[in-house]
Amino acid sequence: MNGEVECSVCHAKVPVPAAVSKAYDSHRSTVSSRQRALNVLLVSGDCVLAGLQPILVYMSKVDGKFKFSPISVNFLTEITKIIFAIIMLFIQARRLKVGDKPLLTVSTFMQAARNNALLAVPAFLYAINNYLKFIMQLYFNPASVKMLSNLKVLVIAVLLKIIMRRRFSTIQWEALALLLIGISVNQLKSLPEGSSALGLPVAAGAYLYTLFFVTVPALASVYSEKALKSQFDTSIYLQNLFLYGYGAIFNFLGLVITAIIQGPGSFNILEGHSKATMFLICNNAAQGILSSFFFKYADTILKKYSSTIATIFTGVASAVLFGHTLTINFVLGISIVIISMHQYLSNQIKDEVPSSKIEMAEAHDQRVKEPIYVNVSDSVASEAKHRHGSDERQPLLPV
Repeated sequence: MNGEVECSVCHAKVPVPAAVSKAYDSHRSTVSSRQRALNVLLVSGDCVLAGLQPILVYMSKVDGKFKFSPISVNFLTEITKIIFAIIMLFIQARRLKVGDKPLLTVSTFMQAARNNALLAVPAFLYAINNYLKFIMQLYFNPASVKMLSNLKVLVIAVLLKIIMRRRFSTIQWEALALLLIGISVNQLKSLPEGSSALGLPVAAGAYLYTLFFVTVPALASVYSEKALKSQFDTSIYLQNLFLYGYGAIFNFLGLVITAIIQGPGSFNILEGHSKATMFLICNNAAQGILSSFFFKYADTILKKYSSTIATIFTGVASAVLFGHTLTINFVLGISIVIISMHQYLSNQIKDEVPSSKIEMAEAHDQRVKEPIYVNVSDSVASEAKHRHGSDERQPLLPV
């Protein structure tokens, strides 16, 4: 909440801006010097995984169709991510130090489940979006609808401003607009006159595509970031366990509904799968896990830039594997996107809470809880901390 805190030493009142969580503010002020290295690591990994996804989807088709249920792929992907989260939780629990809060107790699990109930919202939205991705691969002509779907960049920015109270500079807004132009240049192609998608005119199909593929993934990304950062002191692997658990439940319900409509034979989740679909499941799982680190330790806009730059990897790999031609639109579009990304990251508003203000807030909270008496040694220690700051440093990522 917005307000003021009073320093326990000099009694000066300092305004503290609104934030997602106190733990996240402390994290930002502590590891800001290493944030750029983390961003490079996340972007590099996501570029490879996001770049491989359309290639694996293309390879999983048989005669231009899917022989498997798309919902089964999404369900198996969530199960894979759940297994990974459980393994990492056990590893993290074994590395706890004496005095640390236990991770694998029933009380800890139940409290974390209550605090992270918001994760059910993005899990539901992702279940819808992941299914629609396969459907659009079959029926939609991607030339125009992909260009319109790029509006999700601006939708995400608006949602971040409304839901997360994120501030953007004027140059950042211009960089986001430049990103939209770059993606459009890359994907812009000439359509035959009168072509259609899903049996509808291109314009109508594009509006439907925009409605679902702009709002649903944008909302899912923003709510994921909000949910993960609002409980920043909770282990990311425990949060992922809830997120993927909700996702598995929603996809399982989708399988049940499909079986009711099409018959019990369609409930076979392993039917029609090949080596390509197995690789697709592993790739989607790895990409989903990496996305959670984006949302908790970086931000949604950087994730969008990363997915866009992954087009370079996809384009080059497609040219090598399938003989697809790299067009001048591809080169120009990616060049604009890279310039846009540099503008956005170079003009971020420094709204992090300085560590001194966080320490003052913590000292104020501690003083309220303690009995009212004067302790000379405590005052000296508090003054030293106020002047020099804490030497404690937290790790950038959980181990």
